[in-house]
Amino acid sequence: MILDNLFQSLSYYDESSEKYGVHSWRADFPILETSVHGKPLVYLDNAATTQKPLAVIEAESLYYRHDNANVHRGVHLLSQRATDAFEAARFKVQHLINAVSPDEIIFVRGTTEAINLVAQSYGRSRFKAGDEIILSRMEHHSNIVPWQILCEQTGVNLRIIPINNSGELELEAYNQLLNLRTKLVAVAHVSNAMGTINPVRAMIDLAHVHGVPVLLDGAQAIAHLPVDVQSLDCDFYAFSGHKLYGPTGIGVLFGKAALLEAMPPYQGGGDMIRSVSFDGTTYNTLPYKFEAGTPNIAGVIGLGAAVDYLAGIGFDALIEHELALLAYATQSVSDIPGLRIIGNALEKTAILSFVLEGIHPHDIGTILDRHGVAIRTGHHCTMPLMEHFGIAATARASFALYNTRTEVDKLVEAIYHVKELFGR
Repeated sequence: MILDNLFQSLSYYDESSEKYGVHSWRADFPILETSVHGKPLVYLDNAATTQKPLAVIEAESLYYRHDNANVHRGVHLLSQRATDAFEAARFKVQHLINAVSPDEIIFVRGTTEAINLVAQSYGRSRFKAGDEIILSRMEHHSNIVPWQILCEQTGVNLRIIPINNSGELELEAYNQLLNLRTKLVAVAHVSNAMGTINPVRAMIDLAHVHGVPVLLDGAQAIAHLPVDVQSLDCDFYAFSGHKLYGPTGIGVLFGKAALLEAMPPYQGGGDMIRSVSFDGTTYNTLPYKFEAGTPNIAGVIGLGAAVDYLAGIGFDALIEHELALLAYATQSVSDIPGLRIIGNALEKTAILSFVLEGIHPHDIGTILDRHGVAIRTGHHCTMPLMEHFGIAATARASFALYNTRTEVDKLVEAIYHVKELFGR
C-alpha cells in the first residue's frame, strides 16, 4: 500500500531538492567521505548499525575532554555536569517515545539486554510451568533466546505466530493463540530481516483484552518510525542507540511505571541501592533500581545528541525520503533476472532483502564490497524466518536518511557484475 503509492510518485523524487535535504544530511556524517577499495563508500548496512553524525561524535568527545566524571552522588563540579548531561538525555528519550515519565526510561547496553532484563526480572518472578509466551516467526534471536532460557528455568512454553509468504504476520492465527495461559506477547515492531511493519497497535489491543502485557522489540523501528508508547499502549519497548545514529553499547528499556515498580532488580551493585547492610539491602527508586554500576555515561550523552539530531530533521521528511528510496530500489532490482525479494509486505520500511539464483549471499556481499557497496549477508539472526522461506541466508540492503538514489544505482550495477562473474 505504502510502496504502491510511492511507485506512482517516483517522478517527483529529486535528491537535490530542499524537500528531502539528503545532501545536507550527508554532510553531517564524516565517514561517508570514506573510500573502500578505491571506490566511494556506499553504506547500505544500516539495519546492522547506522553511521554517526558529527553532533553525536562531538558530544561524546566533549564529555571526555571537559566533563569526564562519574554520575550521581558526586558533589564536585565535573560530576554535577556529567550527571546533568546524563539525566538530560533521559528526558530527551522520554519525549522521543512519549513516555509518561523519565522514570520509565531505563538505560541498558542495547535491545538484547533490555529483553533479557524483562525475561529475568518480570518473567522469572511471575511465570510458572504451563504458562505461555507468544513470539512470531520473524523474531530476531535476541527476542527468542532470552525466552527459551526462561522456558528452561520455569517450564513456560513458547507459542509462535506464523507468517505468510509476503512476510506478514497472520493476525487471525495470533488471535487464536491468545488464551488464559498466555502471560506475555513479545514481537518485533519492524522485522530486521524484511522491513515488515507489524500491526502492533492491533496486536496490543487484542492482547490487552486477555489481560496480557506486550513487549515490543523496537530496534528496527526507532530510527524509521515515530514511536509513541502511550498511543501504542505497549507495556515494554526496547531499542538500541546504535541503530538510531547514536553510539554502540547503549540502549533503552521503556516499561510502564507500575510494572517496573513491581519487578525485582535485574543486577545488584552501586546506584541501584538506597542502603546496604549485611542484614539486607533497600533498593533505589526508578529508574535507578535497574541501573547497577557505572553506566555508559558517554554513550547516554551521545544518544541524547542523536535524539536531538533526528528532532532537527523531523520524522515526516525522513520517512518520505526513505520510503521513496525503498520504492525506487524495489523497482530497480525487480528488473534483475534471477533476483527474488524476500519480504514483500504491504507495510514495510527501508530494508530490501534478496537472493540471487545460484549465487550464495556471502559471494554477493564480497563482490559488492569490491565496488564499495556495504551490505549485510547471512541469516540476520533470524534463522527460523530463513527456514520458513526455505533459504539459508539473504543479501540485505538497508537504507537510512543519508542514502541516495545514485547509491541505489551503484548497488544495482554491482549486482549485475556479480551475475556476470558467475555467468548468470
